[in-house]
Amino acid sequence: MTELLLIRYGETDWNRELRFQGQVDVPLNATGHAQAHRLAQRLVAENLAVDHLVCSDLIRTRQTAQPALAALLPQLSLDALTDPRLREQHFGVVDGLRVDDIKVQHASAWAQWLRFDADGSMPGGETARQFHARVMEALRGLAHQHAGQTVIVVTHGGVLDMVWRTARGLGLGGPRQSDIPNAGLNHVRLQGDAIEIVRWADTQHLAGMPAQPVYDQTRLQRAEGVRAA
Repeated sequence: MTELLLIRYGETDWNRELRFQGQVDVPLNATGHAQAHRLAQRLVAENLAVDHLVCSDLIRTRQTAQPALAALLPQLSLDALTDPRLREQHFGVVDGLRVDDIKVQHASAWAQWLRFDADGSMPGGETARQFHARVMEALRGLAHQHAGQTVIVVTHGGVLDMVWRTARGLGLGGPRQSDIPNAGLNHVRLQGDAIEIVRWADTQHLAGMPAQPVYDQTRLQRAEGVRAA
């Protein structure tokens, strides 16, 4: 059994603008940096025996991981702890665009996207099925490599959605059904192909901070009058 502490990166300005960040390299904003430090303090306060850390190679996850690494595993170098398979889903031509811009510039693609079909994608992007395969290969490989250990994984909202769906036995189609806050703490156990959720979307350490922007796929569908496939 391997314990994974899954963390979504801290807030960026693009989160506030509801842009599709995808694999664009966007840094944390001031709130995101504060969230990352709060997270590190929380992990230290819990006195967890953390053995390793790995993160996506994008700057927003690296910046989120750095305070926790310095506090818990100062002997390690972040440069050696990144894995591009932990990146967010690739959204092709709409990476970096706001929702309102996508509606205008790629109206047909947006209409198809709102169906959240497991085998659909934005032009030039990954399908949910391709994304899921990439993510689970990375996480199961990590669990095998660090069997019996506790590993911090700093990654992206879409990656956490894939983990939630897998653990709950849900399909890859349809809108997200779980909360995935920036810098939230999510604890899962992996053993073989099984994933057990211990806790999810824990944000006690972020109390008193500004309310987070929420990308609500179900609300988007309702607003556009779209039915899931």
